[in-house]
Amino acid sequence: MTPRRIHLAILLLAGLQSASAHAATVQIVIDKLVYMPADASAKVGDTVEWVNKDILAHTATARNGDWDVMIGPNKTARIVLKKAGAIDYYCKFHPNMKARLTVAP
Repeated sequence: MTPRRIHLAILLLAGLQSASAHAATVQIVIDKLVYMPADASAKVGDTVEWVNKDILAHTATARNGDWDVMIGPNKTARIVLKKAGAIDYYCKFHPNMKARLTVAP
């Protein structure tokens, strides 16, 4: 490997470590047919983790079509956020369950 390629490889690896070091996990708990918190914030690249403590299955279905996540009873589901915006979401099985996720760039 030439010195230039080694230098480029080091820069690439440093960039990957930097990007992953800033990503966070935002946890949203589902309990008694409620998303908690109902209004959460995150950044592009963060992971959203829904923890379903109910004995019923739920979804986290974005009204804008960005995602439709199935969360089984007493299970956890995750997505990585890919774009910014304010996203309203709900449970397809229990439409009164509503929440909002605001994603910053």
